[in-house]
Formats: sequence, structure tokens, C-alpha cells
Amino acid sequence: MNVEDLPPLREALEAHGLWAKKAFGQHFLLDLNITRKIARLAEVGPDDHVIEVGPGPGGLTRALLETGARVTAVEKDERFRPLLDEVVAVSDRLSVIFDDALKVDEARLAESSPAHVVSNLPYNVGTPLLIKWLTGPWTPKSLTLMFQREVADRITEGPGEEAYGRLAVIVQATCAARRVMDVPARAFSPPPKVESAVVRLEPLSERPSSQRLDALQKITAAAFGQRRKMLRSSLKVLGGDALIEAAGIDPQARAEVVPVAGFLALADAWLAAR
Repeated sequence: MNVEDLPPLREALEAHGLWAKKAFGQHFLLDLNITRKIARLAEVGPDDHVIEVGPGPGGLTRALLETGARVTAVEKDERFRPLLDEVVAVSDRLSVIFDDALKVDEARLAESSPAHVVSNLPYNVGTPLLIKWLTGPWTPKSLTLMFQREVADRITEGPGEEAYGRLAVIVQATCAARRVMDVPARAFSPPPKVESAVVRLEPLSERPSSQRLDALQKITAAAFGQRRKMLRSSLKVLGGDALIEAAGIDPQARAEVVPVAGFLALADAWLAAR
């Protein structure tokens, strides 16, 4: 028996009496045409190791295994153990870890080798997980992730655009980011009240140091915490005019129009002044 021969996902869910838990931000993606497209967009294959967070019933997991990739799935909800065990039984390329993804050590899961992250992220932990992967000690080879569409916009939009903010700056300082697929609510069970989108992130070859990223997070938290104010006001607690002028930024500018390079310059100026 192969992964392709497993019972349809909806049938498997009904057989095990499983349903999505609102508390876990779960919305099951059961359409294999969509999950297979996500796997293609992830550009993974037989030589790749994939870490998947929140596999749930295993729809995306099945599609990833069909590419020939080796998959390590991290699932918090023990209810899915019997269903995922059925997938493990037909594929020796799948291992499942029952743990909180916010707490796991990805370097250990990846066995210190490059690994891709591909996931339909639970809505309630998607952003914290992304920040963890982009600013923590372990760097994925690539990330292909599904978010609420408004979060996807907050990741990919640029200066002057409505959704541009702190998340976009941190993401774009560390990755090349693009939205590669929109997914309608009707594709999920149960359908969420929002539309979703898949974002493809490729870490930059010259990733900012951990010290520089820490500074960037402080600067962006202050700047976007009062995004309608001029930088000379919002960054007053971190150095005000002297900091802004050292970075070569207009003190009268507002955070929403400052490019990523400008925020990195502010982070550098703050570190230099310490």
C-alpha cells in the first residue's frame, strides 16, 4: 500500500470521529489538488527533508510524501495520532512528533542538516512561529507557509502599502518573500471566516546577525507601536533625533514609509550608540 492508496481524508476523519478544534485554530485542508499544488510550490523532492507543523489529518503531509521528500511532522493534538500512524504505516519517510511547535528544537529535528518548512499553519500561532524561524538560532532552507490572507499581506507588502508594518520589516530583512497562491475559505473544513494565502520565503544569503535582529525588533516595536507619529517622537526613548540622523533617515518620516534598509540602518545606529 502507498500513500496514494490511503482512504480519502474526509472518510478517514469520519472513521476516527475527528473534527477541527477552534481552540487550536484548526481548519482542515482536505482538497488534495490544493495540497499537491502547495507541495509543488515548495519545490521539494526526493533529496529534501521537510518539517511540517500542524499536519492535522495529514492532507498536506500526503502531498509532500508523494514528492519523495522525507517529512517530520510536528503535531500538538494527540487526537490525530491514530490517523497519522496510518500514514506512517505506509511510508517510512514520515516521522511524527507530538509536541508544541513553539517549543521544539528544529535543529534537532533537522538533524543539523538543511530542511524546508512547509505548513498550513494553525491560525493562532502562525506569526509567532514565523518570527521564531526567522530570528532564532536555526535557519530553514526555505519556508512555504499558509496564513490568513491579511497576514500574508503583512508579510509581503512594502513601504507605503496598507499592510506594511513590523512583520514585513522583520521578514524582508531576512528573506525574499512573495505570495504564490490564494486559497478560498471553501477549500477548508470547516470554512474559516477569512481567505487564506500561501507565502514562499527564501532566506537571504547574508542574514542579519542575531544581535542586529534583536536591535531591529526593538526599533520596529517602538516605531510601529506609534505608527502615525513621526519617528522623532516614536523613537524618542531609543535615541530620538540623534539616532535617526545617524541612520540618515528623515526625523519627520513615519514608520509606514521607511524601507527595510532604513530600519536596518536605525538598528545599526542604535547598536553603535550603546
